[in-house]
Amino acid sequence: MGDPSFWTPLHAHVHQTLRQRQLLERGAHLLLAVSGGQDSLCVARVLLDLQPKWRWTLTIAHCDHRWPGDAGNPEFVRSIAAVWGLSYVERIAVVPDEREAAARTWRYQMLTEMAQDQGCVCVITGHTASDRAETLLFNLVRGSGMDGLQALVWQRSLAPTIRLVRPLLAVTRAETGQFCQELGLHPWMDGANQSRRYARSRLRQDVLPYFQTHFNPQVERTLGQTAELLQADVEYLENQASQLLSQAVAPEENCMHRGLLRAAHLALQRRALRQFLVDRLPSAMGFEHVEKLVALVNAPNGSQTDPFPGGAIARVEGDWIRLVPLER
Repeated sequence: MGDPSFWTPLHAHVHQTLRQRQLLERGAHLLLAVSGGQDSLCVARVLLDLQPKWRWTLTIAHCDHRWPGDAGNPEFVRSIAAVWGLSYVERIAVVPDEREAAARTWRYQMLTEMAQDQGCVCVITGHTASDRAETLLFNLVRGSGMDGLQALVWQRSLAPTIRLVRPLLAVTRAETGQFCQELGLHPWMDGANQSRRYARSRLRQDVLPYFQTHFNPQVERTLGQTAELLQADVEYLENQASQLLSQAVAPEENCMHRGLLRAAHLALQRRALRQFLVDRLPSAMGFEHVEKLVALVNAPNGSQTDPFPGGAIARVEGDWIRLVPLER
């Protein structure tokens, strides 16, 4: 078990963060996603040491992607669970997939399944302020809006009864490394994190160090603060857009009133129209699709878009923008 007498500043910081942000409930059953790297070892050990104060039930979960260079990794994580006296569950990929997005999707799906199987209410990951900075930059160069720039949030829903929680979002990777060193933890060296074939690895190894050297030594923290500000802005705008959508959608729910949209700010128009598309045409929620609807807010009667992915067009019918399914 963890040693509650060994209390580092990082223990105190996470304990305070959990209380202030109300991220975790006392006595909850938590699934700790442990890859074996320093960040996941850090958050698992901190929560283990805080367990006497919070009375959690903890289970370690590991997702084996079967990537080259990871042979022995599941055994490594399993041995940590045994030493710490925690139960252990794992999932193994049937077919290895080294694409970043596909691997991430599979990993969260497996973690959700394991949480459901174990009766856990939260999945805990070791994402840090460094990851938050990387995500912001990664999405910025891809042309993302505010939503993408703040995408790495403190918590989000994975399933109706399961939340993903990231207690280390205000902690840098340098701090998790120092913590592991202080406590004698020896992380698994993930070859994927060192390979420059992955865009995030290039950001981690090349771009952020350049910014730290030539622009701002605290760039990870400042980008994290930017993401934190954007998160609050996005939450507010999404709520306002949802209210606008509920007012503007017609009873048959396939059209929106142009006058109500026109009276709103462009930022709310875009968000309301995006929510409209997400509900009805999930494959047509990109920027260019939303802009096609925005153009109809002030367009002449009878104007229409070209077909959206998913088989529909949008058409102006007097005061309304109507989504019309294409005939097959």
